[in-house]
Amino acid sequence: MTDTPHRRGADRTEAIMRTTLELGQEIGYAKLSIEAVAARAGASKQTIYRRWSSKAALLLDSLLSLNEPALDYPDTGDIMADLRAQIHSAVDLLARPPFGPLYKALIAEAQHDPQIAAALNERFITPQADKTVARLKTARDQGQLSPAFDLDLAMAILSGPLYFQLLITQEPLTHEYVDRILDALFAGMSPAT
Repeated sequence: MTDTPHRRGADRTEAIMRTTLELGQEIGYAKLSIEAVAARAGASKQTIYRRWSSKAALLLDSLLSLNEPALDYPDTGDIMADLRAQIHSAVDLLARPPFGPLYKALIAEAQHDPQIAAALNERFITPQADKTVARLKTARDQGQLSPAFDLDLAMAILSGPLYFQLLITQEPLTHEYVDRILDALFAGMSPAT
């Protein structure tokens, strides 16, 4: 089997992203640099800058290469169980390095860099929110949720406490905390009996 330029490029991209995550975990986002990634990955700075405009853009791609499929929703026909399974998976992902600490750093960077904020929203936050709203809509259509409940508001109510705890209070996100949020939300979302 011959090594094609396309395959070499894909291998180099993968090596750069893997190195970014390793270095980010070792030294933290603040000390992470394109120069350090290039040196460890055996790539030139120009190669990295041709693909990514900044270390934040590189980090975003690197993080998204890790676990995106792990955050898909199951559809067992039980909306509470499906939300619980998906949000528990998200909490587990945020609890372990390198994703959790580097994701927090990326959110912090997005507060100062409109391009990173837009990319983070477009490539991660909005798709995850859309998946949640779609799963809630299916449940509403199946009669598991009140037909009058605002699904976008439900998404905000689900994610708000998680981000508050992750970014503001910095208390650990636990499955028990997720379950308390779901119980409180479903008290108002359930269909009238």
